[in-house]
Amino acid sequence: MKALKRPPRPKLDVRQAKTYPLGGRPSKVAAAEVGRKLEPGLSFADWLDRLPNILAGADLRIVVDAITTARLKGRGVALGMGAHPIKVGLSPMIIDLMERGVITSVALNGAGIIHDFELAAAGKTSEDVGPGLDKGRFGMARETGAILNRVIKQAAKTGRGLGETLGEHVVKGRYPHGDLSILAAGARLDVPVTVHVAIGTDIIHMHPSADGAAIGKASLKDFHRLAEVVAGLAGGVYVNLGSAVILPEVFVKALNLARNLGHKVKPLVTLDLDFLRHYRPGVNVVSRPTAAGGQGLRITGHHELLFPLLAGAVLEKLESQSTDKPKR
Repeated sequence: MKALKRPPRPKLDVRQAKTYPLGGRPSKVAAAEVGRKLEPGLSFADWLDRLPNILAGADLRIVVDAITTARLKGRGVALGMGAHPIKVGLSPMIIDLMERGVITSVALNGAGIIHDFELAAAGKTSEDVGPGLDKGRFGMARETGAILNRVIKQAAKTGRGLGETLGEHVVKGRYPHGDLSILAAGARLDVPVTVHVAIGTDIIHMHPSADGAAIGKASLKDFHRLAEVVAGLAGGVYVNLGSAVILPEVFVKALNLARNLGHKVKPLVTLDLDFLRHYRPGVNVVSRPTAAGGQGLRITGHHELLFPLLAGAVLEKLESQSTDKPKR
């Protein structure tokens, strides 16, 4: 083999390196944007005001302004969420925002109805998968499968949505912890709560009472209902809370269907709020839906910390800007 030539190695005289004045250089951080010191006893509004207006601190302000402006102008704020926010105890805050008229619709995945129902019926949810899986007992709680599958069949029989029918069931069932049910709050407040199921992903699909045709029919009804919600989101906000796959995929299809039928749905502000950054929320919630007009944002961290922070900031902003309740 012929010897290969060595690459060139120019001699450098670092004394000739060119510089420029610091004052004329564009910079990403300015003194006006840095945080301010905290003192004990601050109000929540003052504490928020002291956050750095940089990266996530700036994004939080943008989202808070977008949600506040949307609701004061009567535009929608739609929440799409996985089951984990329920498991980490956020249901009371979500329900409160529904009651105040801040959240105008909720979309759940299939696991969401399980944890919502169990919390309402038994005051507890979320089993330890490992020990149960080893013995084939995981997900086989009798009441969860029997009741939810029965109500799903009822929804399909009547031609109604899964979320609407389940919500009414929890309300009428007078479960001991029904006040913790997002589904029941939707039925009580006439706030759309839709459920979007992938067959085989949820524990109730293992039960003999599961009916695939009924699940599909009721969930498709809810998809069409969500598309109607999304069709009216121009000038509004869509928040993806802790769903890595199902809700981002469902949302982008609902948005496309709405636009196909003549609803431009822009400008639109979207937010992905999760403790990890996943591909599908990044493209199907943050970037693609807002490319034609609007802004997509991501704030990353634990649900049980970030969502209360967002909720508190929104309520403070609404309180400071208006004494009237947001328009439904």
